[in-house]
Amino acid sequence: MRQQLIALVLGEVSRELRGDLFPPAPGRARPAYTAKAVPSQVIVGQESVTFEDREVKFHLRGFAPDVLLIEARTDVDDIFHRDVFDLEEKIYRDAYAVLEEYGGSREVSEEYSVFAVSEYEGPPEQFLTHAPIIASLLKSERLELDPKEVEHTLQAQIKYAMNDLAILDWDGAFVFDPQGDFEDDLELLVLANLQLLRHRILDRGLDERLARMADLVRLTAGGRPFRHGELSDDLRETIEMRTQSISELQRLERDIKLIGDWYSARLFELAASKFRLDAWRTSIRGKLESVEDIYSIIVENFSVSTKARAEWIQIIAFFVLQIGWFLLLILEFLYFTRH
Repeated sequence: MRQQLIALVLGEVSRELRGDLFPPAPGRARPAYTAKAVPSQVIVGQESVTFEDREVKFHLRGFAPDVLLIEARTDVDDIFHRDVFDLEEKIYRDAYAVLEEYGGSREVSEEYSVFAVSEYEGPPEQFLTHAPIIASLLKSERLELDPKEVEHTLQAQIKYAMNDLAILDWDGAFVFDPQGDFEDDLELLVLANLQLLRHRILDRGLDERLARMADLVRLTAGGRPFRHGELSDDLRETIEMRTQSISELQRLERDIKLIGDWYSARLFELAASKFRLDAWRTSIRGKLESVEDIYSIIVENFSVSTKARAEWIQIIAFFVLQIGWFLLLILEFLYFTRH
């Protein structure tokens, strides 16, 4: 029996990722998801780290323009032992060090562990005797979980053939396949984590824009008038950001629809429900509407204040003109009285 730990880290980086296109995984016997659903990847590089005489290779791939995927694979003697927690922690520590080299940070990243079991005989349900440790690894929780929590965690599972099984949770997945045919499932789990990271990046950008708008409103409320150039720049940036955000959101939704209606779609939907992607999309749409509404109010108030200033200027100009005529009449009167 072969047991593997596959650690995935996806993070936003500061440099543009370039390289040769990463070849798609070979298809499997069951209907595969549409290849267009997974964004194209480029090969960035490879690094190796040794842990207690165990070599772990980090394969670096990139999703254009700025998301780095670090994938580490290593064989494990006993995947159902709590020592896996320590190995997992060491791998992630080095993976994040690599991410930082590319200008990324832990705050804008996602990590996910896949525990793969293959080359066994019989149904995969035989391994559910290890249910407590399976649930703990899926949740990255070293504490001993309550039996009801263990039972609830193991309910999120899906099967295709008689002897394969996938169990998914927020922090990881257990995949059992006697043939070791994991690549399609792994790509879908990568895609789900990529979607989650993209949604988080969009949400963060909207939060920053809302904060800038709040500062602008606070300054004007304190008596500082709107500056036409500043407002125009902010409005232009907001329109660009809103357009890009809507485009990105629509592309993410389109990628999901391209997966299809087979086993792969059900696997992805299970992962998406664990990651609450629908809730992220709802939140982003709400913030996009808030950005638009607030800027509409600001622009309307700016227009009103501009109109009011124009009217005052006209009134003042009228009085200045009247004073000018009055002074002219006085000068003419003085001239004629002297002559």
